[in-house]
Amino acid sequence: MKQKKMLTLTFSQLKQIYNQEIPEVVEMADKSSSVEEFKAGILRFLEACGIENEAAEEAREQIRLLLHYDGQNVHELSTGQDMPVQTIRLLYEFLTGTLENMEMPTDLFIEIFQMFKRLKGEVVPLPSPQRIKSRNDRWETGLDEEVCEMRDENKERMLHLLIQKIENRKSKPSVRFHFEEGMSYEEKYRLVSEWWNDFRFHLAMAVKSPSELNRFLGNSLSSETMYLLYRARKKGMPFFATPYYLSLLNVTGYGYNDEAIRSYILYSPRLVETYGNIRAWEKEDIVEAGKPNAAGWLLPDGHNIHRRYPEVAILIPDTMGRACGGLCASCQRMYDFQSERLNFEFESLRPKESWDRKLRRLMTYFEEDTQLRDILITGGDALMSQNKTLQNILDAVYRMAARKQRANLERKDGEKYAELQRVRLGSRLLAYLPMRINDGLIDILREFKEKASAIGVKQFIIQTHFQTPLEVTPEAKEAIRKILSAGWIITNQLVYTVAASRRGHTTRLRQVLNSLGVVCYYTFSVKGFNENYAVFAPNSRSMQEQQEEKIYGWMTQEQEEELYKILETKVGAEKEPKEDVAKQLRRFMRKHHLPFLATDRSVLNLPAIGKSMTFQLVGLTEEGKRILRFEHDGTRHHSPIIDQMGQIYIVENKSLAAYLRQLAKMGEDPEDYASIWNYTKGETEPRFSLYEYPDFPFRTTDRMSNLSIKE
Repeated sequence: MKQKKMLTLTFSQLKQIYNQEIPEVVEMADKSSSVEEFKAGILRFLEACGIENEAAEEAREQIRLLLHYDGQNVHELSTGQDMPVQTIRLLYEFLTGTLENMEMPTDLFIEIFQMFKRLKGEVVPLPSPQRIKSRNDRWETGLDEEVCEMRDENKERMLHLLIQKIENRKSKPSVRFHFEEGMSYEEKYRLVSEWWNDFRFHLAMAVKSPSELNRFLGNSLSSETMYLLYRARKKGMPFFATPYYLSLLNVTGYGYNDEAIRSYILYSPRLVETYGNIRAWEKEDIVEAGKPNAAGWLLPDGHNIHRRYPEVAILIPDTMGRACGGLCASCQRMYDFQSERLNFEFESLRPKESWDRKLRRLMTYFEEDTQLRDILITGGDALMSQNKTLQNILDAVYRMAARKQRANLERKDGEKYAELQRVRLGSRLLAYLPMRINDGLIDILREFKEKASAIGVKQFIIQTHFQTPLEVTPEAKEAIRKILSAGWIITNQLVYTVAASRRGHTTRLRQVLNSLGVVCYYTFSVKGFNENYAVFAPNSRSMQEQQEEKIYGWMTQEQEEELYKILETKVGAEKEPKEDVAKQLRRFMRKHHLPFLATDRSVLNLPAIGKSMTFQLVGLTEEGKRILRFEHDGTRHHSPIIDQMGQIYIVENKSLAAYLRQLAKMGEDPEDYASIWNYTKGETEPRFSLYEYPDFPFRTTDRMSNLSIKE
């Protein structure tokens, strides 16, 4: 039966399908006087049935696991609540007509049906390379001529709106962006056209209300959307979108599909309903003075340093770096916006006199820690800080690294501390506001790399976030070129939303980024499940993409080593890379006939545990949501806290059937995703060698400092 039809079946229709396709299971339920007898019957059935292929064997083991967990309680990590697993009990009640809740969706029984069908050896054929290529090629990029033409029209419309906005600000004129008395409209137009290339202009003119958002989008938003946005505003949800980023949307009703961008700007009903009661998904980010966080790490007072792993900690400065160039609807730090620790009040975020003293104290934390070798400066957004402020932060990092290196000279081999090896700046401004990448910033990055390389820092990375190939515009292309010219590497992290998870979308993004010299780092499952219901794509879709699409960018060990040599950051005082990285990557892909480079890992950030995609399906809720048992990523170091955490269970926020219905509403054919039911377990991919820490020329201590774990 076609997927689309299966997704719309009623209970009675689905029961008929069970009778027709898997009558043995229905008969077993009818003859059983209790759920325990039914479960024993299924177990005997599994032992007796002939297994025709590997898919059938996997289905048998999966059903056995569901039987094992049925009737147990598990502790769901993201909510901290215990919940019963009753997958087989619900199946028994469905088949015997004793279900109490007849208003529950059919999704649970659709998924169980798919399992028993696989048990019979039915295999969904995988898409051919030609099919994958056609799905990839259907997605436009922001560099395509037709897309650029439509965006030029958007820009033209917005220039006139910006003139009106500046004229209406006469009572509170901007010091930098205002019109002199007596200027003609043509003069104002020329001036605003020049300002368009200044990132500060877009921040000053950012849209902050639903009505203004609709005006800048050509009054194209529906009354339902506007009602929802007004509800969001009433609840105190911030709005912030720059004219540049809004110009990337398609308001015509024809042409390129902008859903992946649109879902980042427009809030969903579930997000608006939940705002005010959002729980912190990143449990280790909850910091109480004098107490270890959820991962066991002791941190300085405040909310400046976040830490999960031994080797790396995040620095969030008390500067404009706490803000962003826009608010992503699926932001992992929406909890912090709700708590008002993050906001768009730029004046209040300018560095105070006390910040320099605080920065020195924060650097001491890195300097005196035995294991820290990697600093990720983010926020907010690291590049929202002004050049002078960012230079001060990088100078402080450099001085800290030098002091840590000197102190190691006095320590014995085996007792030495880890020295700083990697500096990263986390920023989405390459997509949100690429004009920010100006010559002054490039000078700072180049100068820092030169002097930090001399004291042993080996990796300099801008960790960015492009969500769709449509964000890769001519302006973004130029920003990428400038950063690469400073000798820094650019890595991309994708949040795997429903829109981004459509067939071929992610491969197209990898392809266009690789061609410009950007390598992909992580593909993240959406977290913060309740508020992000609308954008969450199940982890099985990540596994499906990995095995059926990303596979065409996989490399041999020899090819990975060759790519690593291209990307390896040069050590020393070399001022310019020997050759354009983008050209080298394009040549490498042509040489090895690779459409893109599969250097990214698909992962979910587990609360207090870290990134992993090693999971097993152990149950299904009444709504058909998968209950997954996760293991931590065994390829990297963790806080010893993991030894005390026991089994890790996460309930996904929507069923596979609900996800496929969403895709259908977006115009996708659910049949293209038919194999998604097969992916009931996952394994975390190995890391590309660029993302491994280099070896030290000495032995470091195994002792962990700043750690407090109760026995």
